[in-house]
Amino acid sequence: MTKLQVRRVRFDFAADDVPFNWQPQRPSFAMQCNLISFFAPGFEKFIVDATREAIPLMRDAGVVEEANAYLRQEAQHSAAHLSHIRALTRRWPGLQETASEVIASYDRLTATKPLAWRLAYPAIVEATFTPYFKVFLDHEDKLFQPGDERVASLFIWHFVEEIEHRSAALKVYNAVHDSYAYRVKTIAGVLKHLSEILSIIATGFRTHVPADDGGQFARLMPDGLGPRALLGALRASRELPGASTYFEVPKREVAQMVLGLLRSQGPGHDPTFERLPPLAGQWFTRYDEEPRSAARWYSVGALKKGRP
Repeated sequence: MTKLQVRRVRFDFAADDVPFNWQPQRPSFAMQCNLISFFAPGFEKFIVDATREAIPLMRDAGVVEEANAYLRQEAQHSAAHLSHIRALTRRWPGLQETASEVIASYDRLTATKPLAWRLAYPAIVEATFTPYFKVFLDHEDKLFQPGDERVASLFIWHFVEEIEHRSAALKVYNAVHDSYAYRVKTIAGVLKHLSEILSIIATGFRTHVPADDGGQFARLMPDGLGPRALLGALRASRELPGASTYFEVPKREVAQMVLGLLRSQGPGHDPTFERLPPLAGQWFTRYDEEPRSAARWYSVGALKKGRP
């Protein structure tokens, strides 16, 4: 029986005052999270479509149950990020074009790639999430708390649920096409497509959000994964003081994250046994006691019970 829980959280993004640079103390982190909001609906629709196609091919009832819960969680993530995008596009309408381009790019993969490839893609990407998000959650007091509570709460919720279903994408892939060699061969194509998505989003942010509204910080995002794009983002981080995501994060933890990203693609790697951030367990406990706290992590329940 799967332990995954589908939680329907509604974030308050109806107002037009949701800032683009929602974490002024760490604009690089704010841009990373904004990127994830624009990446998520296309990626998660891609996952849902592939997983639904894969479920009838599965023979293990336990994996089928987990796959169904997994795709339902991903659908909730997509809906929440779309609400964040709508808040931003009300103020900067050109960003809708960016969101539509990302979804169209993933729809092209669904239309042109075989099922095994489409299952390998999320298995590759989602295996990186636990080591990547762990650093963020372990330093939430620096990265999330000083920012806009609505946006911070959205990303804390998303990241802890990605950690909760950290093994699901790999289980789905292995249930249908259990080939490590094929998955490794797919990595190059996945990185190429992620570079395309990064370029779409970075270009859109720079084009449609004025510098005075925080658009200047879009330079902190590389517009692709090539050397020139990465060097450009590094140069911007030096020109915009105080912008680094990892400022005050111990170098040892950053190194562990990088090693974790590499290890996530190794043979026999099972995300089930990853080291988890304590905040994830604390979040699940508080959600069970007070579900409303998911949408307002720092205010609902915190004053009465104390922060976890």
